[in-house]
Amino acid sequence: MDWAGFVLAGGQSSRMGRDKALLPFGGKSLIEHVAGVVEQAAASATIIGDPARYGSLGFPVISDIRPGCGPLSGIHTALTVSDAAWNLILACDMPQVSPAFLLSLIDRALAGSAGCVIPAGPTGKPEPLCAAYHRRCLPAITTALDRNVYKIMDAVAGLQPDIWRVPESSCFQNVNTPRDWACYVNG
Repeated sequence: MDWAGFVLAGGQSSRMGRDKALLPFGGKSLIEHVAGVVEQAAASATIIGDPARYGSLGFPVISDIRPGCGPLSGIHTALTVSDAAWNLILACDMPQVSPAFLLSLIDRALAGSAGCVIPAGPTGKPEPLCAAYHRRCLPAITTALDRNVYKIMDAVAGLQPDIWRVPESSCFQNVNTPRDWACYVNG
């Protein structure tokens, strides 16, 4: 299987008020949990973020090539450094993501011909930070960044992404605020 896995941890966590990647989760940090799930599905997990902050977590860490350009830059970095044709790329703040869901995402990507597969829940809103990207997306993403286009869906629109409608979006629901986190932790 020609896959690699990446977890993005380059955000400022301004709405959370502290680094959400390092929130305690099941005896480890949230990012360690997400990276472990990604590793189970893709057989590897590399963190795109600050090596000084995340280097002790047991996963390879690579600095963002274009810091300050948002998550699209993290995807760009992942595709630039990856040797794999296909890449699972997730945000670090999805506590309910599962290997089974990611394996279904992989199967969907392998069965189709799109350059990326992006899940969308019942509302139809795509979640491009829990998606599969082929390396052939790299030129379009590079061009978007060069043109100061930072919205992921705008950057990949010309690639005709496969928007994969799934009946439940909880597996790729992210936590952005202390209230989101409290709701998740306290059920």
